[in-house]
Amino acid sequence: MAGIRNADGYGPVAAPVDRLVATRPAGREADSTLRIVAWSETIEAHLLYIAVVLCVAFVTPLDSLASAHSGALFGLGFLAVWRYGWGLTHFVRSNIYRSVVFPKMRKAADAAMQTSPGQQPDLHVFLLVTSFRIDGDTTAAVYRAAFEAAKRAPGGATVVASIVEMGDQRLIKLLHRLVCGSNTKVGLVITRIGGTGKRDALAYAFRAISRQDPGRDDVVAVIDGDSIVPADLVGRCMGFFRADSNVGALTTDEVSHVHGKAKFHIWYSLRFAQRHILMSSNGLSRKVLTLTGRMSMFRASIICNADFVKQVETDYVDHWRFGRLRFLTGDDKSSWYWVLRNGYKMLYIPDVVVATVEEPPSKHFLPAATQLMVRWFGNMLRTNSRALALRPSKVGFFTWWTIFDQRVSMWTSLAGLAMVLLVGLFETPFAFLIYVLWVLTTRYLLTLMLFNSRRRVSALYPFFIYFNQIYGSIIKTYIFFHLNKQRWTRQKTMLEDGRTRLEGRVREASSTLVHVIAITVFITIVALVLGQLAIPDASILAMAYGLDG
Repeated sequence: MAGIRNADGYGPVAAPVDRLVATRPAGREADSTLRIVAWSETIEAHLLYIAVVLCVAFVTPLDSLASAHSGALFGLGFLAVWRYGWGLTHFVRSNIYRSVVFPKMRKAADAAMQTSPGQQPDLHVFLLVTSFRIDGDTTAAVYRAAFEAAKRAPGGATVVASIVEMGDQRLIKLLHRLVCGSNTKVGLVITRIGGTGKRDALAYAFRAISRQDPGRDDVVAVIDGDSIVPADLVGRCMGFFRADSNVGALTTDEVSHVHGKAKFHIWYSLRFAQRHILMSSNGLSRKVLTLTGRMSMFRASIICNADFVKQVETDYVDHWRFGRLRFLTGDDKSSWYWVLRNGYKMLYIPDVVVATVEEPPSKHFLPAATQLMVRWFGNMLRTNSRALALRPSKVGFFTWWTIFDQRVSMWTSLAGLAMVLLVGLFETPFAFLIYVLWVLTTRYLLTLMLFNSRRRVSALYPFFIYFNQIYGSIIKTYIFFHLNKQRWTRQKTMLEDGRTRLEGRVREASSTLVHVIAITVFITIVALVLGQLAIPDASILAMAYGLDG
């Protein structure tokens, strides 16, 4: 990909995706960050990690837990079979999809795009890019990549820019002239709104595309303003729609390029490596679990469907405590649910990679991770119940069960820690040491499995895997009872509640009460499994209530 003109000439801003670097100038702190990240992926770092695990194993009395508590072993064993068995299922399905099934799909898609020599395919692609409060360097790289992809698209192409600021409009028009020239098959449509949110921006752009009267085989790529697409995006993806008329949407692999400290780089790279395996596994069922807002491609007939546009623009659920809960974030979940409900296939394309420029909402890791998790998991859980209501017969058993597991896993991930805390506090403190050894060993095995997804993995991944499981589950359980908590990490847009301050406090108190009750029940069940609490027999209950005659 070429670059935009800067002060001293015409130079590149974007390289191939696997070698893309951040668009901001590298300084001393950036160099230090990259050195830490690179070192954590070396064989020396992995050997150091293994040495630490062996030292912990050497000082750990492995027989203490077995002699102290059989209930803990039973509980942990059951959880291990459940969680790691489920993870292994995803791992195997992922490899079947990428090694056996997808190559056949790729061959059929490429064949569907073949035309006679000199003949242009009768199709058109729209590349819809939404931008709001993104720095100029990233915006330039994103739109340059979109224009390059549009130039290489078979048939015609139109870039639709949905923006707020006039400065973005001037930059986009300049890039269109520089990249595409005056005589080009690449059109440009700009829609501007008043900064009322991404859902409004998408709806305006969808209607603008509808007015272009797309053809039956046309497609629309919906691209975030911080996502850099490859130049061959359209040619590599459009064939899947032509090969199968029931394909409604698709999404691709992603890599991250982070503006932030080393821990952010490692955390994001882990997230996308795990995503690649999970998306491939669900791709085997032709039903991915999200049509990511970073880059997803849809049939134009779906984008132009009035019901689809309405769902994305004004989506909501009716909740037994919150009443009608309008969605602020999670537009990608709204579009995913519409496509799922209407019975379309949703594909994962593992051999196309989109680069995303990540700007953490805080320079401190924990506050940033908290804000992002609240948004991600809130979007997931607000859609979870209605997706489950579609039933396995409609969406497929594996897909339905995976959606159901989103609700179960937030508790099972905490159950092991809860067991160890109860046994360690009330029976033997050696349980903590054994648990540390268990975490270090199992999470490193999970890390090694990620070599199946990426060429390099960090020796620090085990710590971030554990963080994601435990802290992520804590956030999920909180959000499950506070589904009204919605806020963008970049935008300041918030929904008007329409309630008085007293009504708001009552609702917040009810959420806290239900959450506390759920945690109490959870801890009680764990204690019962461990045998630390016993269910009283009928005679004791009769005596307690004076019913023993």
